[in-house]
Amino acid sequence: MNDEAKKQLANIDSREEPLKPKDRIAIPTQEMPTQDPIERGKDFTEVATGYTAEQAQLESIRCLQCKTAPCIAGCPVGINIPGFLKAASEGNFEKSVQIIKESSLLPAICGRVCPQETQCQEPCTVGKALKDVEQAVSIGRVERYVADLERDNGIVTPAVKSKTGKKVAVIGSGPAGLVVAADVRREGHDVTILEAFHKPGGVMVYGIPEFRLPKAIVQTEIDTLIAMGVELKTDFVVGRTRKLKDLIEKDGYDAVFVATGAGLPRFMNIEGENLVGVFSANEYLTRANLMKAYDRENADTPIIQSRKVAVLGGGNVAMDSARTALRLGAEEVHIVYRRTEKEMPARVEEVHHAQEEGIVFHLLENAKSILGDDQGLVTGMECLRYELGAPDESGRRRPVVIEGSEFIMDVDTVIVAIGNDSNPLIKQTTPEIECNKWGNIIVDDTGKTSMDCVYAGGDIVLGAATVILAMGEGRRAAASINALLA
Repeated sequence: MNDEAKKQLANIDSREEPLKPKDRIAIPTQEMPTQDPIERGKDFTEVATGYTAEQAQLESIRCLQCKTAPCIAGCPVGINIPGFLKAASEGNFEKSVQIIKESSLLPAICGRVCPQETQCQEPCTVGKALKDVEQAVSIGRVERYVADLERDNGIVTPAVKSKTGKKVAVIGSGPAGLVVAADVRREGHDVTILEAFHKPGGVMVYGIPEFRLPKAIVQTEIDTLIAMGVELKTDFVVGRTRKLKDLIEKDGYDAVFVATGAGLPRFMNIEGENLVGVFSANEYLTRANLMKAYDRENADTPIIQSRKVAVLGGGNVAMDSARTALRLGAEEVHIVYRRTEKEMPARVEEVHHAQEEGIVFHLLENAKSILGDDQGLVTGMECLRYELGAPDESGRRRPVVIEGSEFIMDVDTVIVAIGNDSNPLIKQTTPEIECNKWGNIIVDDTGKTSMDCVYAGGDIVLGAATVILAMGEGRRAAASINALLA
């Protein structure tokens, strides 16, 4: 792939006339190099190995530099996408990453886990011209390359303005919290991050597996914040260690940002969910990722040794759970989803990777009950088959049970990955904050809650969403906090 990219770049350089839009559209999309599917299913090293310099440059040349820049409108944090791609197309990768970091301090993370195909790449003119979003300019892959290159060469700590004497508490160190900490700290305010776990990073550490997002990358972003002067306190559970009101009234914080996420797992509420061998995806992934159960030689974290695993759900978390179970030694791993692949909310790339690795997909099927033995251990799962009916409120066709379609699936582990609800602790301990019926904190257009000087963003506001959407919420709230403290 790299040899072909070099050849195409040489042809472009030898041209006497500048490239026209039709010439750029004719350049093929640069595929992302990956590990062999069978080999990568045996360990937790990163699946995608990343672009080369030549691939990143050639992919950037595909950008038409549209005057309307529809890609920017598709980015939740408004990155100057044509700007960073133009710099990359000229081989100026240092300038490219600096343009990105004007809007986002987490490019290495976003380049890996953001669903670009439904955000910045969906309105891309190149993809529209080719009638295929997968043929759009691979914005995220170029972003990943320039961010990784900067990390390899040493990240420059962002400048911080003179001290203002104001201080802000950020509750939670997931993507929304990190963005707020960075943006507020850059204005000269003192910032303290209060993290409930023993390790910062939120869902990026406990939820997303190492093979998709290496934890060293997340730690680099944390280290950058610390170098900027942000204070980090772990094992600090707001609502238990300290009430939110006390942070303002007793500890003297001038503003608080709540980013406690959506970490309360949902279950099917079917018979057998209390059997040994049934996990929420949250617990399973937290054991494997944050607590490193995969590293059996160096970690004592217990996790079940499965033979046949069923994962219920069709989102990214379901894919992560299934692919983690495979790497933990399961003989067979099955995804059970009640709609078709077309309706799956997971990224197309993640679905393809799971299929390449041998994960078995059971579409238009779902669990009716989980079966166990007299010792309370999972022995199987009774399932139903479905067909698609009329669209529901989400716009997707509603799955309808086919009568008499029951069958038994032989499994010894079931992982429920059907979504999460918001962390309830802040709501329970801070009645002044207004929440909706699902427990999400209600905020106004600035990110402010019903409580003075308290803002919120990320999954605690949106429900379970994406890293980049959480970052967008954080940027909006940070701007409001900075305006409040100006």
